[in-house]
Amino acid sequence: MFSFVVVDQPVEKQHEAIRNVFSVLCSRAEHVSNFVDAESIFGPDSRLVYKHFATLYFVLIFDSSENELAMLDLIQVFVETLDKCFRNVCELDIVFNYSKIHAILDEIIFGGQVLETSSTEVMKAVEEITKLEAASNAINLVSKSVSNWRSR
Repeated sequence: MFSFVVVDQPVEKQHEAIRNVFSVLCSRAEHVSNFVDAESIFGPDSRLVYKHFATLYFVLIFDSSENELAMLDLIQVFVETLDKCFRNVCELDIVFNYSKIHAILDEIIFGGQVLETSSTEVMKAVEEITKLEAASNAINLVSKSVSNWRSR
C-alpha cells in the first residue's frame, strides 16, 4: 500500500507518480538498499527512501539537503507510532483511520519540517488530540440533548 502526497499536482499526475514508485520498488531485489534515486520520477535532486513492513511500503521523497539515514529513521518513528496506536498496524488500520494517520504524521512532520522524532512524544500528542475530540463531541451531544429537552 502506498500513500503520499505530491504537492501541487493534479490527481492524474499523483496517480502516475504512485504507479512509477510502485513499479520501481516492486522490481527491486529484497536485500538491496532502501535508497533510490528518484530524479526520473520527481525531477532533479530527488531521492526516495522506503521501508517494507509485511504488506505495507512506507515511502518518503526528499531532496539532497536531507540526510538519507535520518529519513529512514523518520519512517521507523512513524511505523513505531502506528504500531503503538493500532497494535501491529495493517492496511485496514490505515484505510479506516485516515484522519488519525494524518494527525500522527502532522505531529512528526509539518510543513516539510521534522517536529518530533520520539514515538512516545507523538503518542502523547495524539492521545491529547483524541481526548479533545471526544470532549468536543460530548459538548455537541449535550447541546443537542439540552435543546431537544427545552423544545418539549
